[in-house]
Amino acid sequence: MSDAKRFDDLPDDTKEFLTDLSPDDVRTIRAGLPIVRAIIGFGKVTKWIAIAALGILGGIVMLGESVAKIVAWFRP
Repeated sequence: MSDAKRFDDLPDDTKEFLTDLSPDDVRTIRAGLPIVRAIIGFGKVTKWIAIAALGILGGIVMLGESVAKIVAWFRP
């Protein structure tokens, strides 16, 4: 596809935004994209760490209750 018709399918607002970008804006966007990707990836990791921590905490509480019940069986 030729460069002239490459962006014909884009909405008018997007075309206007892209034509208004300066070379500094393009450099800033290119430098910022890896940072944004890293933040998104770290968010996913953090979510699963939080879920695992809550699961472990719940498991410890349930285990403690079970041990307390078993110990109560053997007390007179």
